[in-house]
Amino acid sequence: FREMMNIRTNSSNNTLYADADGNIAYYHGNFIPKRNVQYDYSKPVDGSNPDTDWQGIHDLKDNIFLFNPENGWIQNCNSTPFTAAGAYSPKKEDYPYYMATFPENYRGMAAIPLLEAAENVTLESLIEMAYDPYLPGAEHIISGLIEAYDSKPSKFAVMDEEMAILKAWDFKTSETSKAMSLAHYYLLAYNQSEYRAGKGYMGQLKNLADGISPAAKMELFVKALELMKEDYGTTQIAWAEINRYQRMNGDIYQQFDDAQPSVGMGFTSAIWGALASYRTRRNEGAKKWYGTVGNSFVAVVEFGEKVTAKSLLAGGQSGDPDSPHFGDQVGLYKNVQFKNVAYYKEDVLARAKQTYKPGE
Repeated sequence: FREMMNIRTNSSNNTLYADADGNIAYYHGNFIPKRNVQYDYSKPVDGSNPDTDWQGIHDLKDNIFLFNPENGWIQNCNSTPFTAAGAYSPKKEDYPYYMATFPENYRGMAAIPLLEAAENVTLESLIEMAYDPYLPGAEHIISGLIEAYDSKPSKFAVMDEEMAILKAWDFKTSETSKAMSLAHYYLLAYNQSEYRAGKGYMGQLKNLADGISPAAKMELFVKALELMKEDYGTTQIAWAEINRYQRMNGDIYQQFDDAQPSVGMGFTSAIWGALASYRTRRNEGAKKWYGTVGNSFVAVVEFGEKVTAKSLLAGGQSGDPDSPHFGDQVGLYKNVQFKNVAYYKEDVLARAKQTYKPGE
């Protein structure tokens, strides 16, 4: 595997490795140009200056790398490699700054405590961890809103019922959660406002939690409630009523339609720190929100004398609406019911509905 990585063609993807002997590893890409650290490459630099040219390619051994850390696990949630193995992670000061510019995110903050507490992990317990509903980003932001509300002037009494819902929230997403719906619209109001600032999702959410005044938070929450009333006629609505799955045809970019059948989902966006990521959008004219980004293909794998794996697809394998496999995994996906992977030939043949030989 190391020889393959030394081909040096991966300029963007983080790679996690595991094998039947119990080895685990993390490669932070393998194609990283050497650069003059005197320049900030997140901004335009003078291309006519030879000092800004690539100075060759870093050797694989010099890239950010982890192999069998003492804690026994490695994680990556599209976040910084410097928390990939908790206390046994690579040290930021050991590498040029440009090698890893992604910050930590709320998903990493959710994953690490779960892994640190895990013992005797099985495929089933790994799935349970991967779908833990706690949202650290929601706790950060909504706690800031509650603090602002508790010091509010009386003119904001209009939101008392909704704030009571948020105060009782355990910061976990679910199909029935009304608090999740309120949090979603609070973030929507912020994203549409003049207060939005900060680098990346975590920077923006930290600004909402800590960077704006209590009065601004109250103003945004009032706006959130107005938006909910415009869309649904109420501010108290279960998350799955607005957070939907819909796939009407094989198009990659779906034109969602509230009038057509859809399925309610309890998951939410990775922006909040959701490990089971389910990010949504809606079309002009639609009121509900439909999944487009996140856990599209999910797998858990155990290596040994034989590979054992379970997987899920968001929807189904086929892009043909007339196929029985167009949407046959929607219920499994919604209810976190993984299917066994037919990894070996005998497994495939056992499931086969039809077999053929080329030319028949």
